[in-house]
Amino acid sequence: GFEQLADKEGITLAACWSHSRRKFYDVAEATASPVATEALRRIGELYAIEARIRGQSPDYRLAERRTFSKPIVDALNLWLDTQLRLVSGRSTLADAIRYALSRWHGLTRFLNDGRVELDTNPVERAIRPVTLGRKNHLFAGSDGGGQRWAVVSSLVTTCKLNDVEPYAYLRDVLQRMIDGHPVNRLDELLPWSWKLAHHVKT
Repeated sequence: GFEQLADKEGITLAACWSHSRRKFYDVAEATASPVATEALRRIGELYAIEARIRGQSPDYRLAERRTFSKPIVDALNLWLDTQLRLVSGRSTLADAIRYALSRWHGLTRFLNDGRVELDTNPVERAIRPVTLGRKNHLFAGSDGGGQRWAVVSSLVTTCKLNDVEPYAYLRDVLQRMIDGHPVNRLDELLPWSWKLAHHVKT
């Protein structure tokens, strides 16, 4: 699905280092491969840098990545390319290497944009409740009910991502709508705008 989105103009795919790392982890666990273990060590260096710069501005993160992460990534690319020629083409290790190399443009996207995360773990954590609750949400009963549930679920998750307490937000926004908040100013009620206005008041 993500690859199809990336075919559209204006969308750039950022691949997930966690998924690539998992391939090497599985090989290392199953075969104790020194090559897979070394790949994990090198990827671990990238994660150590990310841990150090987490929460900093995008510009700062980009500068740090270009200084410290890019040399690691460049060396890893050359090393993986070399290793691929040395291992059996049918091995799970070769599959792991090909998986990473075939996504290299997306994997290196974080080196060009300080807003891009190293992996999709935050997004996957955010959508996990939707996946886990899939059967429970069948109560929606209709396409309209499903769409309304999707809107509420999106709002709640957006609240969490913006450090807004969902219940307080929904209670306040619903009351404002009942009280006649203008429909042409609904953007003021989006979680990030609501948070800003709420903090200004308090």
